[in-house]
Amino acid sequence: MGPLPKNVIMLTCDAFGVLPPVSKLTPEQAMYHFMSGYTAKVAGTEVGVKEPSATFSACFGAPFIVWHPSKYAELLAEKVQKDGAHCWLVNTGWTGGPYGEGKRLSLKYTRSIIDGIHHGDLEKAEYETLPIFNLAVPKSCPKVPSDILNPRNTWDDKAAHDRQANHLANLFIENFRSFEEGTTQAILDAAPTPQ
Repeated sequence: MGPLPKNVIMLTCDAFGVLPPVSKLTPEQAMYHFMSGYTAKVAGTEVGVKEPSATFSACFGAPFIVWHPSKYAELLAEKVQKDGAHCWLVNTGWTGGPYGEGKRLSLKYTRSIIDGIHHGDLEKAEYETLPIFNLAVPKSCPKVPSDILNPRNTWDDKAAHDRQANHLANLFIENFRSFEEGTTQAILDAAPTPQ
């Protein structure tokens, strides 16, 4: 058997262009995002999809779970805390605007982000907190332009970004209503805070 993982990476594809390319998650945020299982259905990856739409699949595999999603999230947190692993949310979606206006994050940059996680560069990085989603975003990552790490920096129209971020945050909150009963307050407190 190999060594235990030092990093847990959750992938998402945000077609709204408001999630950062990488976020370091607290244990509570890891549980919240794991339970949410957010990504976007986009043309080319889903049959019949012409415009992207948000989709949530509890624990990134809703059809296969039998317990309340918080049970799986608590198991994840237990393993992560026991083994000292770090949790990350990596977004491979859009930057500079939503689908149709912005552009897809470069695969080259995504690979550099994953390398930065595995090599420990992002563990040592300086962070800022992204409003609305309250995510820790690194200020730098080797081989990735710093200006793309905070998605708001990539939008020409900052007010449009803020509207889009609030819209997605509200979708997260609406989705999570079905999980509120049976979920700890610490996980509920990790939800986005629309402004």
